[in-house]
Amino acid sequence: MFESLSDRLGGIFDKLKRRATLSASDVDAAMREIRIALLEADVALPVVKDFIERVREEATGQEVVRSVTPGQMVVKIVHDALVETLGSDSTELDLKAVPPVPILMVGLQGSGKTTTSGKIALRLKDKERKKVLLASLDVYRPAAQEQLAQLAKQAGVASLPVIVGEMPVAIAKRAMDVGRKEGFDVVILDTAGRLHIDAELMDEVAKVRDVAKPHETLLVVDAMTGQDAVTLAREFNEKVGITGIVLTRIDGDARGGGALSMRAVTGRPIKFLGAGEKLDKLEVFHPDRIAGRILGMGDVVSLVEKAAENFQADEAEKLAKKMMSGKFDLEDLLGQLRQLRKMGDIKGLMGMLPGINKMKKQMDAAKIDDGALKRQEAIILSMTVKERRTPDLIKASRKKRIAAGSGTTVQDVNKLLKQFEQMAQMMKQMKKLGKKGGLPPGFGGGMPPGMGGGGLPPGFGGMPPGGLPGGFKFK
Repeated sequence: MFESLSDRLGGIFDKLKRRATLSASDVDAAMREIRIALLEADVALPVVKDFIERVREEATGQEVVRSVTPGQMVVKIVHDALVETLGSDSTELDLKAVPPVPILMVGLQGSGKTTTSGKIALRLKDKERKKVLLASLDVYRPAAQEQLAQLAKQAGVASLPVIVGEMPVAIAKRAMDVGRKEGFDVVILDTAGRLHIDAELMDEVAKVRDVAKPHETLLVVDAMTGQDAVTLAREFNEKVGITGIVLTRIDGDARGGGALSMRAVTGRPIKFLGAGEKLDKLEVFHPDRIAGRILGMGDVVSLVEKAAENFQADEAEKLAKKMMSGKFDLEDLLGQLRQLRKMGDIKGLMGMLPGINKMKKQMDAAKIDDGALKRQEAIILSMTVKERRTPDLIKASRKKRIAAGSGTTVQDVNKLLKQFEQMAQMMKQMKKLGKKGGLPPGFGGGMPPGMGGGGLPPGFGGMPPGGLPGGFKFK
């Protein structure tokens, strides 16, 4: 999401940064280009007009004109305006109410309401230590209630037993009764959707709202919806009343304009972003971090948080000790590959690194994707334990066997071994640095090779080959 907008804005700002001074005509030209970029990204026209006027007013001020780096000042102004448009502060679920706290999930059919209900349940159980009850009010879509029951099972939370023939309002009443009697902290009510907004849908959701009296009403919107998302958000907010928005399928080819528009149009915050079907693929919406991603500034904070969540501390500490002793073998690399894959889509992770947008051609040429990680893992798994621990044993005949066993080529095996050698060499240098006190205690982790030669490509926003940002410690 936001990829095309990010590319367009990056090109505009590059022109501005090359100028030693900025005239009013330079700012006007940039504003026209930014306006077009926002409209092409499906941002609603009223939001674009307000955004451009706000930026233009500040960008033509004396502080910018007289600044030593006027281009950078304009980027900061645009960044701050984006943050304000997106909502200024991150807003999580408000659970400050007498339990069980009802959360009502609303939206169109196919937006991802049911999966999102499961994701939120998992998040509340694991991160908030809440006892959650999931209840499906969708009696129209075939197997919808069974789908939510299966998701509840995967998340390790309870689901309301299905009574055949029971209607949505009655289900909502029963869910709240069970929640009170059985001591649940949160009851998530997954309502039915329609292919489009109609009076019948709104009437049913309003009746459920009146019965359940939800503390949170979350509108689930597919990020691919485009400008229609604004109409959708406005309708639900006016007729049902929403407290927040969840954007789903942000990993798809979405332009992202809906995200910029919905907050401005409804005044309701975007609370979560969902990517993919897996229940753990839900992240809190941080306006400042998203603005940074849009402007190519990266989002290292989120990257480190993902690392902290997915990297196992004990394994990281073991690896840190091996690194400090100058020892590193292919089994260690295999562990790193697996831990990295747990963090999610590799291109999505790299999108969190500053300046990465300017390196897309290099990334595409290097074929950086999750498939590359899987191929490397397959190559290592086709080796014997002895070969993994003593890579020097791997000569011509062994390479042919490994390539055949992994479904790759000898060239692929050679490339992995070469990159491993470069990484091992780096470990030796780290050992020397460690003796001189150059590395922080607890340094561990590491990004695998295979990302364009000998570790990450040069210039990856301060990410050293084979390592997470300097100073990162595993807890």
